[in-house]
Amino acid sequence: MVEHAEIRMVHRGGSKINFREPVITNDSRYSVNVYSTCTEEYVHGLQGHTDLVTGVVLNPSNHLQVYSCSADGTVRLWDFTDGILIKSVLITASCLLHTFIIGYPIYLFQLVAVHLPRSGDQEVEARELSIVLCDVSPHPGAASFGREGEYIAAVKGLQLEVFFFKKQKSYRFSLKPGMKKGAKNAFTCVSCHPKEDCIATGHADGKIRMWRNFNQKKEYTYSTLHWHHGAVNTLCFTPEGTNLLSGGIESVLVHWHYTQENQKDFLPRLGAAITHLAVSPDGSLFCTSHSDNKITIIQSCVKVSAVIQGLVKGDGVWTNLIIDPRSKALVLNGKPGHLQFYSLHRDKQLYNLDIVQQEYIHEEGLDQFEVVKAAFDARGDWLATVDERRKKGAELEINLKLWEYDKLTQGFVLNTTVTAPHEDRITAMFFSPSPETTMLVTTSLDGHFKAWLLADHSDTKAEGFWACDFVGGYHLLKPGCCSFSADGSLLAVGFQEVVTVWSTASWELLTTLSQPPGAIRDLCFGRLSCSKYLLGTSTKNQLCCWNLLTCSLEWSTPMDVSLLQTDPLSENMAAFCSQSGSSDLFVFKPSEPRPLYSQKALCTGKVQHAVFAPRDQMLESCEERTQWLNRSQLYFLTQHMVYIFPLSPLVNERTGHPTCSLMVDDSVAVTPFYLLLGKHRQQQLDKQEALTNPMAERTQLPQGSIAIKELLHTPAHVLPSASFLCAMFVRSLLISSSSARPLDFFHSLLRYSLVLKCIYNLRTIPHNDKAKHFLLKMEISHLHKYSDPLLSTLL
Repeated sequence: MVEHAEIRMVHRGGSKINFREPVITNDSRYSVNVYSTCTEEYVHGLQGHTDLVTGVVLNPSNHLQVYSCSADGTVRLWDFTDGILIKSVLITASCLLHTFIIGYPIYLFQLVAVHLPRSGDQEVEARELSIVLCDVSPHPGAASFGREGEYIAAVKGLQLEVFFFKKQKSYRFSLKPGMKKGAKNAFTCVSCHPKEDCIATGHADGKIRMWRNFNQKKEYTYSTLHWHHGAVNTLCFTPEGTNLLSGGIESVLVHWHYTQENQKDFLPRLGAAITHLAVSPDGSLFCTSHSDNKITIIQSCVKVSAVIQGLVKGDGVWTNLIIDPRSKALVLNGKPGHLQFYSLHRDKQLYNLDIVQQEYIHEEGLDQFEVVKAAFDARGDWLATVDERRKKGAELEINLKLWEYDKLTQGFVLNTTVTAPHEDRITAMFFSPSPETTMLVTTSLDGHFKAWLLADHSDTKAEGFWACDFVGGYHLLKPGCCSFSADGSLLAVGFQEVVTVWSTASWELLTTLSQPPGAIRDLCFGRLSCSKYLLGTSTKNQLCCWNLLTCSLEWSTPMDVSLLQTDPLSENMAAFCSQSGSSDLFVFKPSEPRPLYSQKALCTGKVQHAVFAPRDQMLESCEERTQWLNRSQLYFLTQHMVYIFPLSPLVNERTGHPTCSLMVDDSVAVTPFYLLLGKHRQQQLDKQEALTNPMAERTQLPQGSIAIKELLHTPAHVLPSASFLCAMFVRSLLISSSSARPLDFFHSLLRYSLVLKCIYNLRTIPHNDKAKHFLLKMEISHLHKYSDPLLSTLL
């Protein structure tokens, strides 16, 4: 039997890590999702929720476990060090706030106390619910427990409400909207003192109020602290309650002394607005989340010790997605005025390149320079960028910058700056792929396109410089897009509804191409055997293909193509079409009438940008519909995150290459038992298959059973007795005689004895010795995978 290789879209990177406040573990080594606070590296993810994860909190009774809640209606308990799911609790409502406090999205958000059942089952249902507060804000910082859980405080609008669990009584306090100019009394966040009856609330006008005596509505008091000039985004007390931390748009962590409220310390220049705050249980580490999708680890408000930087998604991605030929990193807009180099393989930002080289000022309505275009040459030696700023009532300011790669510093150094390269906004910019010359072409709404060449000084010691070599236009029409042929000899420029083709050697207009009505939106030349074709999309929902040898329209089809992308290493092209709130994908060759691959409703929303990235090692897929994956992978960006499409076809785990045969998954570590028993058996199967038929079906070895999964996914110190586990193993190892094959009797007996020995050792080793537990579980997994049919005879 041959299994068809599956093509799947998977989330590759770029998730929001600042969506909720981070959690620092008791030993201050990990912060969940799980990252190392020492090395900044991603450790692993806790996979299992099927919808948005809305909250994470440490288990107060076990510092090695963490609770998470999700909009999928479940609360899950994890062993975060091993990434193991311990228990899943189904709740008949969507979880919108922290664990134990669940919101019902009916008409109002409610705080509900949930009793988590004490059950040995991995999946249970919570049935005991009680409403705590009826109308609360869905903001993550709008509720806080006080005095070790005696009461909870919640804020919304101009109201503060405090609920006491023992009394089952709540008190509500209101503020006036504010009569003074610029006064904004609305609550933004709340944090309760861990040991005293004190509540700190943040407000939209930058003030912090410290509430006391709130257990009696008529005698409450509050004092006011003020430093922030913008809204207070987040507040957090230290574990002992000696200090209060606050953060806002100023990118400054403010450290307030609780007993001396007028004294405060500052940690400035953290890079972006602070959105969330967290403190480790021992108070040694502070953790700040920022609006640029970054988490900063701070040592006791003194210095920054680590930065976990996610994919920065600002107001827009004007540069499109481009691949750095040297580092293979994804390059796009980062924080204002910068380009970010992001490794999707590691899901980590490599570095930022400051393009604008001006200090960014956080002020609403202020016009500042933004990077709008970027392009690499074929070798990655040059990077071209365009930054622009349009002041109100003033002319547009444009800068074209050429950056040269410096091998000593392993980065790009500014070589040439061209002020006002065009009289209006630049619409497209590309380097010529020809290795004979280094040429850059820009098109602009001023009605011209320009060719820029790298020239050399007569003095050999001087560096090269860039200069304009040619200015072209067509009947005063505005060019909107352009594309180079694969060898760089031709340049196609779209002037509204007309496609022009130019010779880059003499800059002679060779021909103009006709097409159905509609302005040209995108142009792409074919590659390799399809280099004679030129494809374009129009605003009238047409995809057109011209034959450059006959200068005629080869074919056209009515398609609303929002994005057209060429694979530089093959003849393939990808077309994204948006309809009914989702995006469709079509992969095709210009020379063939049928697509190589099509996928309806690929993802929700519109695909904004896409790029083909070359693989490090070419694959050899045997399926025709997956051969377009052999050289490149397709990355695309939606409104929410970056995806890589598709995942590789079925891969042989031993060789790393795709295969058409159904292979046994052998993803666990190689152990001495595997080398003794499993590898020898696999070699025998390989030899027998090679003698008969290279494409023959392989006999699939027994896969894991429920008993094995329960054992390997349950903490050792809570496992049942050894006798019970042995009975489970005996039943799981039995195989029907119809599928049995004669094997060595000694090997069968040895495997069975080793299984029993591993179970016994697993029960006797102390539960805190995680290294030995891990090795034993790997042994059991291998032994079960290669268990023999003759075990049924032995038993």
